[in-house]
Amino acid sequence: MKKFFKGLVLVVALLIAVAVALFVLYDEPLPTGKEGPDADALARRMIASVNGDAWQQTGAVSWTFRGPHYHLWDKQRHLAKVAWEGHVVLLDIDKRIGFIQSDTEGLSTLDKAELCETAWKCWVNDAFWLNPVTKAFDGGTRRSIVPLEDGKEGLMVSYTSGGATPGDAYLWLLDEDFRPAAWKMWVSIIPVGGVEFTWEDWIKTETGAWIATSHEGLISVPIKEVRTASTLNELTGGDIFEPLLNPQNDLIEY
Repeated sequence: MKKFFKGLVLVVALLIAVAVALFVLYDEPLPTGKEGPDADALARRMIASVNGDAWQQTGAVSWTFRGPHYHLWDKQRHLAKVAWEGHVVLLDIDKRIGFIQSDTEGLSTLDKAELCETAWKCWVNDAFWLNPVTKAFDGGTRRSIVPLEDGKEGLMVSYTSGGATPGDAYLWLLDEDFRPAAWKMWVSIIPVGGVEFTWEDWIKTETGAWIATSHEGLISVPIKEVRTASTLNELTGGDIFEPLLNPQNDLIEY
C-alpha cells in the first residue's frame, strides 16, 4: 500500500511539473494595443468580411456545437432551445426563465434551475463561438490594434462585461480580406494566455452571413448543420417556443 501511495504521489508530482512546464513554454502575456478610430475601422472591415449586415437581418439560426449540443436561436425575441445528452430546455435569455421539455420526474425546483443554468451557459459559450466577429462593438467591448511579429496588425477585442465570463480578450488574426484566419485567447477558463484556434472552412448561410465551421487548437471545435432564416417560422414552420411563453406552464427562473 505504501508503494502505491508513493507511486501516486510521483504521478501527481509529474503531472504538476508537466503543467508548470507547459505554462512556462506557452503562456503569453496579454499584449498592449492602441485604441482609437483606426482600431474601430479595422473592426468594421472584419465585420464586413463576414457580411455582418446579413447577420443582423438573420432572424433565426440552428446549429450543432462539438456534436452533443444542438441549438435553435430565435434572434428576434432572444429565445433559445438547447438540447444535449437527453436534456431539452427552452430559454428566455433576457428574462432568465426556462422551460424543460425533457423528463423532469424526480427533479426538485433547485435541480430544474440548475439544469436551466447549465443550458444557459451552453448557449452563451456556443452562440459566442458561432459568430463572435459581429460582436466587436457590443456594449462593454474595447478594440485596439496590436502589431504582430510578421509586420501585420491584429485586432484585440476585450469584453469588460456581458456573457458568463466578462474580462476575456481575443486577438483576431486576419487574412488579406480582413476575414479572421485565427484568434488568440486570454480567457478565465484557460490558465494559459494566448491559446490559438483557427477560423476556417467558412460557409455562406441561407441569409448571406458567413460562418466559420472549423476551429483547431488545443481541441477541435466543429460547428455543423448551420441553418439560417429571416424568421423563426421560416426555419421551423411554427413557433416552438409556445410552451415557454405560456405562464401556466412550469416555468423556471435561473
